Amino acid sequence: GNMNTGTMSQPAVNGVSCVGKVLTLDNMNPNVRKVEYAVRGPIVQRAMQIERELKQGVKKPFTEVIKANIGDAHAMGQKPITFFRQVLALCSYPELLEDNNFPEDAKKRAQRILDSCGGHSIGAYSTSQGIECVRQDVARYIERRDGGIPSNPDNIYLSTGASDAIVTILKLLTCGEGHTRTGVMIPIPQYPLYSATVADQGAVQISYYLDEDRCWSLDVQELRRALDAAKQHCNPRVLCIINPGNPTGQVQSRQCIEDVIRFAKEEHLFLMADEVYQDNVYAEGSKFHSFKKVLFDMGPEYSSTVEMASFHSTSKCYMGECGFRGGYMEVINMDPEVKAQLTKLVSVRLCPPVPGQALLDLVVNPPQPDEPSYTSFMKERTDVLAALAEKARLTEEIFNTVPGITCNPVQGAMYTFPRITLPQKAIIKAKEEGQEPDMFYCMRLLEEKGICLVPGSGFGQKEGTFHFRMTILPPTDKLKIVLERICEFHQWFTQEFS
Repeated sequence: GNMNTGTMSQPAVNGVSCVGKVLTLDNMNPNVRKVEYAVRGPIVQRAMQIERELKQGVKKPFTEVIKANIGDAHAMGQKPITFFRQVLALCSYPELLEDNNFPEDAKKRAQRILDSCGGHSIGAYSTSQGIECVRQDVARYIERRDGGIPSNPDNIYLSTGASDAIVTILKLLTCGEGHTRTGVMIPIPQYPLYSATVADQGAVQISYYLDEDRCWSLDVQELRRALDAAKQHCNPRVLCIINPGNPTGQVQSRQCIEDVIRFAKEEHLFLMADEVYQDNVYAEGSKFHSFKKVLFDMGPEYSSTVEMASFHSTSKCYMGECGFRGGYMEVINMDPEVKAQLTKLVSVRLCPPVPGQALLDLVVNPPQPDEPSYTSFMKERTDVLAALAEKARLTEEIFNTVPGITCNPVQGAMYTFPRITLPQKAIIKAKEEGQEPDMFYCMRLLEEKGICLVPGSGFGQKEGTFHFRMTILPPTDKLKIVLERICEFHQWFTQEFS
């Protein structure tokens, strides 16, 4: 350009004016800055740093970091289900269909999946809503699960894990400005995907508290309290339920689900049922009831009016296949015009990962009693779930032996959320360091014992109470070590700050 006009106020370097970065914290999307996600937060960054230090030979009071911060089953040593991996191997490398090491039923499944893919390859895009035959299998699975209540494949949307579908539905529901902004009811403690997405969409979070004294149960009076308080500053439109619970591990009673559905109908709320732990139910007397089944059992007054989306995933239960990012949602009573918009929105992303769709197909349509893989599949599945049930029991039992730790029964899912009593001195020290007291506790636990947990403050908790979330996924012998170390640490911490 013409340099002698004298209008350039900034010093130029190589002809480019230096005004700092185009994108800064001050001028970036403010909603993104509000997002927090504790499950992979600062504590995990530090854990990874400590792992690097150990590799470099830095001396610590422990030899490895045990990460119990995230429900990542295979990372914690859970074994993949053989049949699933055989079929996925065949799909990825169809030349193996000639190989005699694979059972016939695995080959038949792989062939069926490949036939439904463009160019017979799982490297091809699928339709945006997901491969048709997979959606049919999902619909049949839901019908079997719910005792014959019909499911329409057209209401099934396959997704990138359940997370992606949850974000999409919240995106559809968010609108308004100021007092008319969409309010989203979220259980506290909650899985931080919800608070993060609500922040990201610029919606309003409405916290309702689960009752720790009654094994983290949900009470409709508490829903009503939260809703009425929120009506002052937003427009409540969505009620999120996580059942079985994450991080709290409770399994809702049928009665509770009915009450929630009645409440949603009365208050004209869209229901979101996060049911990704539906196979993880351990406690005597606990049973998984799907929101859809209860809704339809309540009769047409409810089943033809209450709008709902329910979510499931390949990442949890006995599969634990987090990395494949497979999942689905079923939408019920959604306005057909909105459904067309939903289909449009998912088509912008082209399609969910096809290997994840293939895996989901096997999860919803596992080997049948007359097929060669049935016996070994059932044994592997039962062994994984039995081990988890044993670990759930063990966790509750050991934590409750320590004064200052109280732990509800882990009825389902893969986590425990024990309450910890912290000495006043520790609370003051934490505040001085600008940290939440339970974050301070978890950081010290990591430095002293090499165990990585997530503080309760990352999930939300009643004012003045402190917790941590721990997954029950480590192998039983390792889990015992983890529990013993936490118990030792708690006693040391309590003395140190008494």
